[in-house]
Amino acid sequence: MLVKEWMAKNPIVIDENTSIMKATQIMKEHGIRRIPVVRDNKLIGIISDRDIKEAAPSKATSLDVHELYYLLSEIKVKDIMTPNPVTLKENDSVEKAAVIMLENRISGMPVIDDEHHVIGIITQTDVFKVMISITGAYKSPIQIAFEMEDSPGSLNKLLNLIREQGGRVVSVLTSHENMPEGKREVYIRLMDMPDNELNELVENLKKEFKILFVIKEDLRNIPRVKK
Repeated sequence: MLVKEWMAKNPIVIDENTSIMKATQIMKEHGIRRIPVVRDNKLIGIISDRDIKEAAPSKATSLDVHELYYLLSEIKVKDIMTPNPVTLKENDSVEKAAVIMLENRISGMPVIDDEHHVIGIITQTDVFKVMISITGAYKSPIQIAFEMEDSPGSLNKLLNLIREQGGRVVSVLTSHENMPEGKREVYIRLMDMPDNELNELVENLKKEFKILFVIKEDLRNIPRVKK
């Protein structure tokens, strides 16, 4: 999957000479936590709500309200932004975005074109959406995990057996993480089916494969945390 399919397009950007007070207002109005900073419409930095909090005077300051507002209006985003931020191009993969975020401990990145114009922004939330999409978690409440030989044809044998037993496969994911040489974990999500049919399917699969776990969970109605 490509970044351009999941990024927020035409994001809000601010000029380097914008005050941090104005930047704060923009973030609150639009419910965002980071804004790309531009000079002559080209990316030169990024500012986050954390940058602003660290730059703002402490609540214990001796400044009065007028002095505080004056100070916040005088500090420019260019003074506290992260210059030359890590960026992506629209045809980069979402996997690349996820790896960069993880390795650099950042939660979002600007997406730029060849002229360094900001054309999008991608965040951890977008990566989560990709994960949910490729797993089919909203559509398939059943997940079965297997430990399998990492050999040609082993997966086809498993999938054929599931289909013969009436299972409808939605997604297949594999992982070699923390597995011994020659082994892999396989995670298969299935469309919903009656418990008795699922139990029969599992019992038949156990005869041929090592099952690590079976879960059945409805992820469509997860309670939302009130903000």
